[in-house]
Amino acid sequence: MSACKHLLHLVKHGGIRGCVRRHVTTWSPVGAAFNAKPHRRLDLFEKSVGLFGVPELSSPAGFQGATQKALRDTQRLVDTACSCSPGVQTVEAFDQLSDGLCKVADLADFVKVAHPDPAYREAAEKTCVEIGTVVEKLNTNVELCKSLKNLLDNPDIVAQLDPDTKRVAELFMFDFEISGIHLDEKLRKEAVALHVKLLDLNNEFLVGSHMPNRIARSVIPEHLHLHFAQEGSFIQVGGLHADSPDDLVREIAYRIYLYPNADLMECLEELLKCRNKLAKLVGYESYAHRALKGTMAKTPETVMNFLQLLTDKLSRRYNIEPSLYSPYFSLGACMEGLNNLFSQLYGVSLMSEHPSAGEVWSDDVRKLAVVHETEGLLGYIYCDFFHRADKPHQDCHFTIRGGRWCQETGQYQLPVVVLMLSLPHPTKSAPTLLTPGMMENLFHEMGHAMHSMLGRTRYQHVTGTRCATDFAEVPSILMEYFATDYRVVSQFARHYQTGQSIVNYVDWDTSMVARLCESKKVCGAADTQLQIFYAVLDQIYHGKPQNRSTTDILKEMQQNFYGLPYIPNTAWQLRFSHLIGYGAKYYSYLMSRAVASMVWRQCFVQDPLNRDMGERYRREMLAHGGAKEPMLMGLCQPVDTASHVVVVD
Repeated sequence: MSACKHLLHLVKHGGIRGCVRRHVTTWSPVGAAFNAKPHRRLDLFEKSVGLFGVPELSSPAGFQGATQKALRDTQRLVDTACSCSPGVQTVEAFDQLSDGLCKVADLADFVKVAHPDPAYREAAEKTCVEIGTVVEKLNTNVELCKSLKNLLDNPDIVAQLDPDTKRVAELFMFDFEISGIHLDEKLRKEAVALHVKLLDLNNEFLVGSHMPNRIARSVIPEHLHLHFAQEGSFIQVGGLHADSPDDLVREIAYRIYLYPNADLMECLEELLKCRNKLAKLVGYESYAHRALKGTMAKTPETVMNFLQLLTDKLSRRYNIEPSLYSPYFSLGACMEGLNNLFSQLYGVSLMSEHPSAGEVWSDDVRKLAVVHETEGLLGYIYCDFFHRADKPHQDCHFTIRGGRWCQETGQYQLPVVVLMLSLPHPTKSAPTLLTPGMMENLFHEMGHAMHSMLGRTRYQHVTGTRCATDFAEVPSILMEYFATDYRVVSQFARHYQTGQSIVNYVDWDTSMVARLCESKKVCGAADTQLQIFYAVLDQIYHGKPQNRSTTDILKEMQQNFYGLPYIPNTAWQLRFSHLIGYGAKYYSYLMSRAVASMVWRQCFVQDPLNRDMGERYRREMLAHGGAKEPMLMGLCQPVDTASHVVVVD
């Protein structure tokens, strides 16, 4: 649209009044909170409550104290679990044991990657290793396993257990089995040593995969320097710059960011060898066989058949211009949209709270209380949304504390989670404005958060996202359908300055919101095929040893499953950070997309704001976390999963 036409358009639709720009002042409290600039706290006279309200974590040194307390509680609960009579109390002791360790380990797992203070990150990393080592020893503790086995081997006792307790007991036993509890003492110790070694390798690879690469400034055309971070006489490249409209910027970023790092390559090779050795030691054909045993897919063969079937079903589609949409997707508007959606579906509101001194790790972190209209407070979401130096450029959900019914207090332990994005900061003239892709990612991560918030499980071992990996992504991917449905988007997408709704903007006689919803179809086949390539690569890396480099494997899989040529002197696999959390399970995104598609069609395609369907979805899926087998849930009945992945609703 030309400048003149654009001006006429704004006049026609009320965007300009006598050349005076109208500013919106009607944001809801949650929208206003996220569109406001963060203010630096003055905590001079306010005592720190510690990170997440944990008093010990008012300083990095507090991690050691929190760790030692957790380990003392662990020993007490191990003694309880080993000495009590077989029954519900055994499972409750196991869950309390898991909960105590997870509260410290999960919090530390977040802090080690996200806290801006290196001292906090270092202390958290030590805690992760210390707790992780204890967990692996517990997973091969014969006496502890025997106490659980005495319960599960007694049909009369098992018959008296409620379904959730029985499933949690079986899941704990499964953890013993895949850790090598059946081995003799010497081999059990070897398994623990491999687990501990993997903790170090996982962390080394994860940190390295997010580190920027650098190149001399003189090598890059001067007019492109402004697109990259600068460090003295070097240019730093910390990502692929895939959204840049400049072809040369994208090419430079691709070649430099993906340039092979010899040390990280050695780390990955050692990590894969160590995983394979561990799997073989505990009795599995490959690491993939071990990793997939507790999932919906069950076996590597099922996964590869699923991925091949997807490849056979793909087709191509549409496009949009993201920059036209950003003014309608201020962060505040998107948060209002989420608040309205959750209110209509579940009777839940997101309420902005002012964190106490020392509770958050950065001034721009927002705290949300999640409140149900009749059930009251459900939990807390900390929103770490903005770009920060040394913060991973990856959208993530972290469980800080899982929900569970506390028998000892007679109350429900409220879940606490963090959503981490890497959004641009607001400017002097505008709040943070999201592209459609950023908006969809925000909805995706909030799907994980609400899985945690809306679950009400008896045991924390199966709370929220603590479920089969290939089911854990279902709630988040389902939220992407809401994010690209015109009935949902039209409720919140409005210009951050004029307040004009996106549904009133007409571009070449095509509604913007309609075109946005079509954007889900943009190169849909290519996007899915890329995910198939990643998933296949993950399976091959964790299957039978190939006796060739990870780069050679990547070249072949890229040719067979993606089609675009491999670029010499690049090593994309060194940026594949999902190899850590999703080793042999990256296919989960595609499998979950199939299930999410079916839930969307069964419940929401006719009316995405239907309260009855929202309640049903919560009751039959979200509420259970991992306490139910996914395939036993009322809304999870896949027949042809591949078809549901490739069909765009």
